[in-house]
Amino acid sequence: MAVSPSPALPVTAHCAGNALGVTTLSVIGALEAGRTGLRRSLADPAHEMVLGEFPCPPEPPPAALRAFDTRLVRISLMVLEEIVPAIERAVARLGADRVALVLGTSTGGIRESEEAFAAWSAQGSLPAGFSLVNRHSFNGLLGAVRGRTGIRGPGYVVATACSSSAEAIATARRLLLSGTADAVLCGGADTLCTTTLRGFRSLEAISPGGCRPFSAGRDGLSLGEGAAFLLLEREGNGPAWLLGAGESSDAYHMSHPHPEGLGARLAMRDALSQAGLDPSGVDHVNAHGTGTPANDGVEAAAIGEVVGNRVPVASTKGYTGHLLGAAGATEAVFAIASIARGFVPASLGATPVDPAIAIAIATGPLRQRVRTVLSNSFAFGGANVSLLLGAGP
Repeated sequence: MAVSPSPALPVTAHCAGNALGVTTLSVIGALEAGRTGLRRSLADPAHEMVLGEFPCPPEPPPAALRAFDTRLVRISLMVLEEIVPAIERAVARLGADRVALVLGTSTGGIRESEEAFAAWSAQGSLPAGFSLVNRHSFNGLLGAVRGRTGIRGPGYVVATACSSSAEAIATARRLLLSGTADAVLCGGADTLCTTTLRGFRSLEAISPGGCRPFSAGRDGLSLGEGAAFLLLEREGNGPAWLLGAGESSDAYHMSHPHPEGLGARLAMRDALSQAGLDPSGVDHVNAHGTGTPANDGVEAAAIGEVVGNRVPVASTKGYTGHLLGAAGATEAVFAIASIARGFVPASLGATPVDPAIAIAIATGPLRQRVRTVLSNSFAFGGANVSLLLGAGP
């Protein structure tokens, strides 16, 4: 018996900020122009790396939210500000208790904990005002965003490594379809910290010269930082709609993808099934595409098996770096831009494409009608999410 598609949900507001720019307009402008935000940096004084750092010092939060002050909170509130009016309108229209908040992050306030530990090691005491609960823990981000927006509905933080904010969007979908909320602010943020930089370096996963997803010369990923948020509602309109959110957990290995892309295939097929969309209806795939040899080969094979080898595929991590917990939401915003502006971004650094990769990697920008985008986020431990966004329900 045929399964009826799940209701599509409008994205009524969205925003993103990262190495490409502080505002959504500047970020999408750089994406469309093919400009990278990756730069050589000494964020970790012990090692020079190519990173996607936030392009300006983020501003401190308002005095009322100073207890939550971290770089994560500063970047999040700075990026969020442009859609605060839309959030406030939703709160006024629906009631604060009917608007939920689901955020994703991977590092939380680890950066501030590193600084606090350094101060304790040098001086024997923690910095004044440091709070493990408000600054290290994930709920600090939740408290700051609640305080800025007035949202009072269900709220929690999802941490599934690199798929965290995509998982937050999938969770928001469930809250809306179950009637638990009428609107959900979802998305995520992550910042660079020494633990992350040295952790990926210890895995020999960092590219010395910058990531080149799907290239024959790819040799690792580049890390970045930023934030992105989407306001999903049960009713309304917007530049794009969430048609499906496929999830899987293959749990094959702590840091390596399933060699046959089992979880990746399950997540993509689940998203298509929820929308009632045939794979031939996908116009573009925004790949997870980290630039590591294992990830790109496995993902490419999975994409080819699910949607075929003719759909234009691009990884946008050559623009921003891998944003970890913010990657899924950021790439959902990129998908919305592709739909609204009619373009597929170039997959920076992909030339020459690995001859073992049989899918259609977009080595240059493409101008074309884009009605549907499948956006992949595949995390450590096999926590996979594929978001399907479309121009209409």
